[in-house]
Amino acid sequence: MKRLWNDGPRALLFFHSLLRLPSFRPADSSFDLAIDLAGRLRDPRALRRLLSLRQHHGLPPTPRTFAIIAERHLAAGKPDRAVRSFLSMPRLGCPHDLSAFNSLLDALCKSRRVEKASSLLRALKNRFLPDAITYNIVADGWCRLKRTPKALQVLREMVDSGIEPTLNTYNVLLKGFFRAGQIKEALEFFSQMKKRGRKENSNSGGNCRPDVVSYTTMVHGLGLAGQLDKARKVFDEMVGHGCLPSVPTYNALIQVMCKKGSVKDAILVFDEMVRKGYTPNAITYNLVIRGLCHAGEMDQAMEFLERMKREECEPNVQTYNILIRYWCEEGEIEKGLKLFGRMVERGCCLPNLDTYNVLISAMFTRKRPEDMVVAGKMVREMVERGHLPRRFMFNRVLNGLLLTGNQGFARELLRMQDQHRRLARVIKP
Repeated sequence: MKRLWNDGPRALLFFHSLLRLPSFRPADSSFDLAIDLAGRLRDPRALRRLLSLRQHHGLPPTPRTFAIIAERHLAAGKPDRAVRSFLSMPRLGCPHDLSAFNSLLDALCKSRRVEKASSLLRALKNRFLPDAITYNIVADGWCRLKRTPKALQVLREMVDSGIEPTLNTYNVLLKGFFRAGQIKEALEFFSQMKKRGRKENSNSGGNCRPDVVSYTTMVHGLGLAGQLDKARKVFDEMVGHGCLPSVPTYNALIQVMCKKGSVKDAILVFDEMVRKGYTPNAITYNLVIRGLCHAGEMDQAMEFLERMKREECEPNVQTYNILIRYWCEEGEIEKGLKLFGRMVERGCCLPNLDTYNVLISAMFTRKRPEDMVVAGKMVREMVERGHLPRRFMFNRVLNGLLLTGNQGFARELLRMQDQHRRLARVIKP
């Protein structure tokens, strides 16, 4: 089902087919994945049916199930429904606990509803006694909004309530300073972490010693601020402070070199990483491929795609999207379409909404009648796979078909639109 993630209707059809097999015993995780897909497709009827089928198979909803439902409500812009789904847990056989409450707060904060999360915490803190994780979640939410004073206020509330900040607390704040563009404050905060971390037998400073996450944050934050020399210096001093870099640390350095420096230097870091025994992951390859594409080195980017396959690191949809986007921007639309064809033929990496949007937009650069047909076919295919196009995109394709004499195909899309009410019909006179 995970491999069919970008073809939601087909994935759910596959799951329901499995449920009809007498020998099939679904796991909690299988149902949760199906519920997540139904939520992403915004199909409440399918979601209710899956919840009922869970109960029928003797699998009552778990806190993870409700966390998924809350996330999908928030993605649809319905925070009140997310909260109501959490409050309904006991009624559906899933008792409340602090972990479930933290999951709700996390979903709210990651969807930028930090005020609502803070209000809930104040209202329910006697019912769900907050722990360090609770406060870290809310502090991170404020940092995501670049409101570090609010995050520091959460830290003070945490200490006042008798809970000792964890290393994750300090890492959240460190990242928050960089997010808010407070580079000077981030450097001072990191320096204080190191000083307090060196103090022996100190109850208050024992959690402060920077770890690999702290150093990765520093490398990434300094690099994005254009201070590549400082970023490299922090990277080089890690080992001396007893902290080995991780693959995400190398990824951070490669990313900032591609963005603020030279892709050639980024490839040198990539080679250094391999030489030292690290295995690049898909994110690593995608960063290098994007850097090469941005530098106009499309052939070398394609070589890295082949290298990725040789090293048995499976390209993902982001890999293909990067290459397709840049080929189209270079005016090589046929090469973009060829890559799209490889994705579909292989079946292991299905296109997502971004893939379709990039290619459909590219069809309008030439405005040939046959290009409008290709765009129309992509709209039809993406809807069949559960990806609803933006209204502007749908109307643009519809009008493109009408203006190029493809009225029959336009009518077919209008019939499809009638089945999917969220596709607004706006036709130019």
